[in-house]
Order: sequence, then structure tokens, then C-alpha cells
Amino acid sequence: MLEYHDREWGVPLHDDRLLFEFLILEGAQAGLSWMTILRKRDAYRTAFKDFDPASVARFRDATVERLLTNSAIVRNRAKIESAVRNARVVQAIAKESGTFDRYVWSFVGGQPKRNAWTAMGQIPAQTAESVALSKDLIARGANFVGPTICYAFMQATGLVNDHLVSCFRYRQVRTPPP
Repeated sequence: MLEYHDREWGVPLHDDRLLFEFLILEGAQAGLSWMTILRKRDAYRTAFKDFDPASVARFRDATVERLLTNSAIVRNRAKIESAVRNARVVQAIAKESGTFDRYVWSFVGGQPKRNAWTAMGQIPAQTAESVALSKDLIARGANFVGPTICYAFMQATGLVNDHLVSCFRYRQVRTPPP
């Protein structure tokens, strides 16, 4: 967890594949610990074709059934089927918006929202932005994208900087070039 926090969490992402990966992993995490998902991340990358939305969108029932026997990932039918459905939604969004990146970043005005929390208890489980993202994704047919999952996604991918101001990463996290 420390390495994930120190190197990855909260760093602004502008890569459609990585954004899709985090969207799927955050949905898979629902009801579980993030550590469980991090331990299974490499297996997820293999099982879900390195999170290429076009490849996952082509998964059929036989692939879902095979994935349900893969003990290296979370074997939950609803979550696996959601990954396939969400891949199709991400593809449609990318076609409509040019990129999935452009779409998700539009919910924070194209720049990371930089919060200034001094204690963990101040960090909300959801925000107006995550509610808006969730509603829009659900309207497009996505699932496992409730406001709390969307906020965790936004935190992980750097759409919001929720490192505490006392954390060394708070000042280090910057927007990379698109």
C-alpha cells in the first residue's frame, strides 16, 4: 500500500487504458479492501487483456464463464459482467468525446481539484463531481459506478488531490502533460 500511495495514488492520469483500468478495479473493490485488489492487479491485467477497452468489450458469455473460474481475480459475476459492459460504455464515450480522458476530466474542469484536508476524517466519500460522473455513466449504461466508487476513481487517478496537506505527496503531485 505504501508503494502504491507513494508512486501512483493521486497522480493525474491522461491515458484511456489506465483510466479504464482504475474504473474497473474500483468497481471490483466494492465491498472488499483495496489491498485485496492491489494483490490481484497483475492477474486482472492478464484476465482483462491489459485493460484494453476494445478487447474487453468483445468478451462474450464463454469468456465471462471462464473468468468465473479464475481464482486469481474476484470471481463475482456481476463485477465481471460490469467490466464488459463498462468497456462498451467507455468505447462509446471515447467515440463521442474523442477520448475517455477528455470525458472524465471534464467533470473537474480539465484540471485536478486540489483539496486541502488536514485530517483523514475531513475527506468525503463522494462529492458533487463524483455524483455527476456517476449519474452520467449510469445513464450511459455503466454499472458499479456509484458516487463513492466514482470518487475513489477520481482520487486514484488524480482528478482530485486528496493527499493530506501534511503528506509529502500533496505538493509533489502535479499534472503531467496531456
